[in-house]
Amino acid sequence: METRFLGDYQVIKQIGQGSLGSVFLTEHRFMKKRYIIKLLPEEISSDRHFIERFEEEVALLSTLEHANIVKIHNISFSQGYYFLVTDCVVDEFSESTNLAQFLSAKGKKLDEELVYKILYQVADALDYAHGKKIDQKAILHRGLKLNNILVSHQKDDLKLYLSDFGLSKIVGPEAVLTRTLKTVGESLGLSSIIFQKTGLDRYPNPPQEVSKLSSLQVSFMQNYAFMAPEQKRFDLATCIDTTTDTYAFGILAYHLLTGEYPEGLFSLPSEVGRFKWNWDHLIKNCLHVNPKKRAEALIPLLAAVKNESSQESLIESILQESIHEEKLRPIIHVPKIERPIPDLDPAAALIVDTTVKQYVPEQKEDKNIQPLLTEMSIIKGGAFFRGSTDGNRDEMPRHQIMLASFAIDIHPVTNEQFVRFLDAMGGEKDSNHNDIIRMRDSRIKRTGGKLSIESGYAKHPVVGVTWYGAVAYAKWVGKRLPTEAEWEIASRGGSEGALFPTGMDIEKSQGNFFSSDTTAVMSYAPNGYGLYDMAGNVYEWCQDWYGYNYYEVSMQEPENPKGPHQGVYRVLKGGCWKSLKEDLRCSKRHRNNPGTVNGTYGFRCATDVA
Repeated sequence: METRFLGDYQVIKQIGQGSLGSVFLTEHRFMKKRYIIKLLPEEISSDRHFIERFEEEVALLSTLEHANIVKIHNISFSQGYYFLVTDCVVDEFSESTNLAQFLSAKGKKLDEELVYKILYQVADALDYAHGKKIDQKAILHRGLKLNNILVSHQKDDLKLYLSDFGLSKIVGPEAVLTRTLKTVGESLGLSSIIFQKTGLDRYPNPPQEVSKLSSLQVSFMQNYAFMAPEQKRFDLATCIDTTTDTYAFGILAYHLLTGEYPEGLFSLPSEVGRFKWNWDHLIKNCLHVNPKKRAEALIPLLAAVKNESSQESLIESILQESIHEEKLRPIIHVPKIERPIPDLDPAAALIVDTTVKQYVPEQKEDKNIQPLLTEMSIIKGGAFFRGSTDGNRDEMPRHQIMLASFAIDIHPVTNEQFVRFLDAMGGEKDSNHNDIIRMRDSRIKRTGGKLSIESGYAKHPVVGVTWYGAVAYAKWVGKRLPTEAEWEIASRGGSEGALFPTGMDIEKSQGNFFSSDTTAVMSYAPNGYGLYDMAGNVYEWCQDWYGYNYYEVSMQEPENPKGPHQGVYRVLKGGCWKSLKEDLRCSKRHRNNPGTVNGTYGFRCATDVA
């Protein structure tokens, strides 16, 4: 079969089709990493208004960094098509599962705990995007539905990802309406050719015509079911705001609870089934026809579901308890409401002593900042050799050690990851008043109390971080720093005698060294363990104290060596962007005071594996 490409992305197969475009599983031809491509319809690419919206909006959407939002990595144009490159959320069979498919596979009514877990992740993602204001305007989804909520289900861990964020605005309401109407026409048999201009015939494994028709019909029906009243009226200029997403969220909640879509005069959840929590409160605050009467923040609304118990449920429980005991007569005591006493001098509350300055507590923003986690590679435990026979004196003797299984980040921590940590900390010092980072040595700046990253450096490794800052970040994300032994074994990539992470030698095309600046992480090929940037880019802090003759001790105590019990310096490994080739050797040891910072020090995290 002929290999098909879209730019630098090899198309593997189509995995979805909707009114906003076709979805393909692809692999980057150089990095050999899989991505999902959203191929936008060809007919809108010539629309001048679309191009203006595309250039303005998609750059804003690419700034969304949330654990429950599908990340946009790239936007490109090829062969007459605009397409978006996003995270690859697929299972072991390279198939994507959306929430509609997940619910269909369940085949039974969901319990309230699972409904709450699903809704919490969706609410957290929407609240995050709504709070990320650009020019005083919140970022909206506008098209939330079952089909664009992707599900990753591994063992007992259910993870949701919102896709197509803001895409309906980029494509344009007119184009969305045109394509959905076209879908209806096709479903009625008014056209025998389905989407001749989608270009699907260019790519391998296209779905059959019937499958395309079915998926497009489902997509259209979901679009309509989740639309807020103002969207159905096409009143887009004045009414579309965060409460539009709130309405769609309410539709989702109602469907998860009852299996139905609310329409017209509908029954509340308490009238449909027996629930232990007050879901009526959520539905009433989401599905109001008037947008001004809908809730804006979803997480507090969802929390109130558990906190506000239903009065009907309370009465019923009292009755049941009374009947069961068969001794008490079921009497419900209604509390007496005391008549309020009027205040004869209401103006007294307005009198202020001008000689004393009034204390007004500082209003602090309640932040719910989630870490942006890095993928990890698991190194299976066993016997390994560390050190060198012909390196520096502190690398000798070369000896065998025993390590337990551990996992390590596939790349160093980036600026976009670390800036979230600083936001959560609220400053540049830890609880012991140790410096976390020195701004002037980093690419992160604080202006007017707001943190920002220099343009183009979001994906570069964070620098200017102290050992204390690295430890604090690792603790924040639930991990730790790797030991020196773990780092060295991981850097060899499974090759026992390798001098460098790349093998017996390293070239400029294999790592960032003897250059003028850092590069974005994962810019070079990984080693045998799938780890990037183990050579060059930044020195990486390790957990261990440095000991000049520690390897002599390690040879005698080879079980999980963790360095001396105390010392002056902490270990750094891997070389940096301005290092010579010699510094990139796997066994090369570097050290410095744990409070030292400069533009070449970064880190990655590790964790134990059970």
